[in-house]
Amino acid sequence: MPENRQNGTPAYKKIQATILRRIESGRLKPGDAVESERELAKIHEVSLMTARHALSALEQEGVVQRRRGAGTFVAPPKIHFNKLMGFTELMAQRNLMANSKILLFSVVENEQDVAARLGCLNHARLTKVERLRLGSDEPFALETCYFSADEYPNLTRASLARDSLFSSLENDYGIQLAYADEEVDATAADSMTAHLLQVPRGHPLLRMRQVLYSTKGKAAVYVLGIYRSDRYNLMIRRFR
Repeated sequence: MPENRQNGTPAYKKIQATILRRIESGRLKPGDAVESERELAKIHEVSLMTARHALSALEQEGVVQRRRGAGTFVAPPKIHFNKLMGFTELMAQRNLMANSKILLFSVVENEQDVAARLGCLNHARLTKVERLRLGSDEPFALETCYFSADEYPNLTRASLARDSLFSSLENDYGIQLAYADEEVDATAADSMTAHLLQVPRGHPLLRMRQVLYSTKGKAAVYVLGIYRSDRYNLMIRRFR
């Protein structure tokens, strides 16, 4: 049987699948070394070119990092912003356990800019929730969410510590989120943010402002998110 096909599957894809299974099962963790091209070629009985192709494809997908003179290592997991999903769903896509630490939960009446974004009166009562978002106990993001305190009174500190915001809106209020208007830019970590996200002060971060809309076109949630740039990719499709 030609080495480039094994049971109808290209040999390089079989190598990729083997490495991915080890990562997903936790046998290989971020920072762990992956076998070299020569070792993979020997293990899978393929050519050096086939093994190289397998690693190159995994590198392009952001699964591994290849460091000249050092070897190939499992890359920190990256989350792709290519679909409107809650943090829990995004983590599940990468087989990571989502967790949140609520840093602030309060009702505010002086956030006029946020109220305007949500289509509320200037001094509307808004619930403000600041959360540190973690994936497998590693910090990924710092998010501040705002929503109407009067329209969603059951979204409490306890409920958000237990359930995702998306699922709470859907299950408790029948709100289906359909789309988001987003503003994206870069920022640098101040002392507090650097401490929470475990990055050096001044580290580049991705900042995203989102207004989340329901299927009825009503603004439901405003989110200011600060994301570790080494763990997120922003996927954009452009049309002419």
